[in-house]
Amino acid sequence: MDSNKAVPAGFSRHDRRSGLTDPWEPLFAATTDRTFSLGLYTDTPHVNSRGFVHGGLFSALADNAMGLSCARQIDNVGGLVTVNLSIDYLGTARKGEWLEIRAEPTRIGQSLCFAEARILSHGKLCATAKAVFKVSLLNSNKEKRV
Repeated sequence: MDSNKAVPAGFSRHDRRSGLTDPWEPLFAATTDRTFSLGLYTDTPHVNSRGFVHGGLFSALADNAMGLSCARQIDNVGGLVTVNLSIDYLGTARKGEWLEIRAEPTRIGQSLCFAEARILSHGKLCATAKAVFKVSLLNSNKEKRV
């Protein structure tokens, strides 16, 4: 990433690391009361041979953001497992653009959570996603982990 590019207001370094997302760092996150967003400036590890951001990146980050948007709304959550994920590709993103995944839960039940996400490149809608997650709760004497 070009260190001279300004990260949009409200975003700070995402503090959840994983082996899947490590090659895509740095990732940034922003939250509101109801939403969870992930963002990054796209670069070589994110694009295919034509310079378009790979749809697999859209899918993986949307899954991540939607799960975290649900987890933030559930007390005593032990974890979430993706039951279903669908994505509609509406446009493209290119290398060097700010990619943002805005996720929000749409329905939270006792065992399932439903969420939606909008994937934007420099503010332009590129894809939408929906997911269903199986909710696992912790016993009250364990720490919260998601």
